[in-house]
Order: sequence, then C-alpha cells, then structure tokens
Amino acid sequence: MAGLNASLYSQDKEGWSPRRDQAYMGVLIDDLSTMGTKEPYRMFTSRAEYRLLLREDNADIRLTEHARELGLIDDERWARFNQKMDNMATERQRLASIWMNPKSEGIEELNQRLKTPLTREASGEDLLRRPELSYEQLTQLSAFSPALEDPQAAEQVEIQVKYEGYIQRQQDEIAKSMRHENTKLPADLDFSLVSGLSNEVVAKLTESKPETIGIASRISGITPAAISILLVYLKKQGLLKKGEEAA
Repeated sequence: MAGLNASLYSQDKEGWSPRRDQAYMGVLIDDLSTMGTKEPYRMFTSRAEYRLLLREDNADIRLTEHARELGLIDDERWARFNQKMDNMATERQRLASIWMNPKSEGIEELNQRLKTPLTREASGEDLLRRPELSYEQLTQLSAFSPALEDPQAAEQVEIQVKYEGYIQRQQDEIAKSMRHENTKLPADLDFSLVSGLSNEVVAKLTESKPETIGIASRISGITPAAISILLVYLKKQGLLKKGEEAA
C-alpha cells in the first residue's frame, strides 16, 4: 500500500486504499486509522464484519478491476480476468436455462444423484443449490454437460449459486452501510438523550466521540441495532440529509 500510494503521489494522483468490504487490508487500515490501538494489532477474521465476501477464492473478483484502474495489471492478465468473468456469466445463464421435470429425458440419471426424486420442474441453478449436488456432479449428467474447463471459474459458479442468498444479504448490508458511512454526528450530541441505547453503548459512544456513523459502527460493542437507533434519532432531529434517510 505504501509503494502504491507513493507512486500515485509522485504522479499527482489521489491516494487509494481498499474499503472494509473489499479486503482484510482495508479492515486493518480502517481500524488503525479510526480507532488506534493500545497493543500490537492482530488481524483476525472476526474483525471483519463482511468476512463472508472476503474469501481467498474471490480475491481477483474483488480487486482486479481496482488494480487495473491503478495501473497494476497488464493487458494479458486483464484479458484472462475478463475471460474468466465472461465464462462464469455464460455458465450461469446456461444452467439457468436448462430445466428438468419428473418426465424429462435423463430424469433417472438425475434422481440417482438426489436424496429424494425430483417432483417439480427445476433449473440447473435450482439443482445446484441442493446440498447433495456439486457443480462437478451436476455437469457429469448428460443434460448439463459439459463443465467449464477453468476449475477456478467452475468453483466460483458453484459458490455463487449455492450461497447466493447469504451473499446478497451481505451485499445489501454493505449498500446500507455505505449510505450512512459518512453521515456526520454532531460534536455536541448527548448520547444519553437517545432513547433505546443501552448504558454500555452510551458510555462507549460518549468516550469515543465518533465523528461519523461509519466510525461509530466500528467501535467494539456497538451493534447494528444501536446504529439503527442512532439513525432514527438523527432523522427525528432533522439531522439527516434527504439521501441519507433510507435505512
């Protein structure tokens, strides 16, 4: 990060660091710059509220586009990345377009892989969401072959389909957090007047004196529920801008 930002500075360009939802490095930098530390800092996964998205298998998906914009990725690697993304999108569309029902050709082959026989129409993506069926097993069936040749792209397709609900939920949380990340907290705000906050939360906020909702949300012991209560209070007091009111 130091080398990257030194290079950007020498070119009179704005500095860059990853957000908390983009990399563990982003969590570390944000923690140290907003909260400081009284002891050696250790990077635990528990420090990252969006750790479901911060997996080693999707590091390229999270960061390659940013690296390209920053001049860190050459044309060959960029082309490989885009080809992988295209292959993943095409494969998901293919699986979603193939449907099986109890009378379909090849249903017996499929039922042998399932814990219970298929009783209603289902797409390839529907079937892949079943815990007993992996992408490799699904694409071994005649109706869903061939599989992707790139094992990393195939792994991503399986993860994205099987955990789509959990991933979407976390992405929604990130979008909500981003809306309020820079919402200012009045310097003279008396947290004891905010109805619904526990004494512990009031004490921590009073001691820390966070400048924004984003900083407040990262104080140890400050729950999402407490942040929601704060936002409601700010709205009632007319301290939220129009674009910040959606919670």
